[in-house]
Amino acid sequence: MSIKPDPQRITAADIGKRKGGTPIVALTAYHAHTAAILDRAVDFILVGDSLGMVMHGFSTTIPVTLDMMILQAQAVIRGARRALVVVDMPFGSYEEGPAQAFRSAARVMKETGCGAIKLEGGARMAETIRFLVERGVPVMGHVGLTPQAVNVLGGFRVQGRDEARADAIVADAKAVAEAGAFAMVLEGVVEPLAKRITAEVPVPVIGIGASADCDGQILVLEDMLGLSPDVPKFVRRYGSLADHIAEAVDAYAADVRERRFPDADHVYKPKAS
Repeated sequence: MSIKPDPQRITAADIGKRKGGTPIVALTAYHAHTAAILDRAVDFILVGDSLGMVMHGFSTTIPVTLDMMILQAQAVIRGARRALVVVDMPFGSYEEGPAQAFRSAARVMKETGCGAIKLEGGARMAETIRFLVERGVPVMGHVGLTPQAVNVLGGFRVQGRDEARADAIVADAKAVAEAGAFAMVLEGVVEPLAKRITAEVPVPVIGIGASADCDGQILVLEDMLGLSPDVPKFVRRYGSLADHIAEAVDAYAADVRERRFPDADHVYKPKAS
């Protein structure tokens, strides 16, 4: 019996065809319930290794493991029915070479049911990207500011300010596209460079801290909702959930201390004998 793909689920190939068209909408998610909320509005959901920072309080994405990514991706798949789900490959799960990358990617896809994986790196990762794509793994690239290389880059700094670095990032983007990536995330680069890369590479470029000239945008959900304590300067806050949660918790605590238990009228009480 042949197994057909879900006709309602957006695929990597669908995203790859969106170059120069209606901007691609993307957000991160790590839970089933948030994925279900996002599903109606976004084209793809990224289960990002940013979960290390927004869920676990790490200062970088470096400590995130493959098991952590798989667990959260399984939750997201349960919530999202329509959007493509892309899973980040965490630091140390693919850099050793194509064979290691395939083992890790195959495990992610088999155990989560996701539609694609994302890995960081430009020209140095071209061989690995080609190896994965040839073996049936859809790959989204990630160039510019690559958080897993933060210790080499010297921090979360905007990339491409000087001509030499800008040219290197352009070369990285072209190498990723030529290797077979269906799309790429372009993070933390100066606006003219983002515009140049978007114009020069044949696959969709999804910006984050880049330019409105990109083929789409992705943000970390918790940043966009005002839930993260340290929101990047380029993020527009569409909500202030941290404030709402704090207010709700304060109100709840006050009620309990005054014995105004909110569920008091619904507590099970045994019948009189």
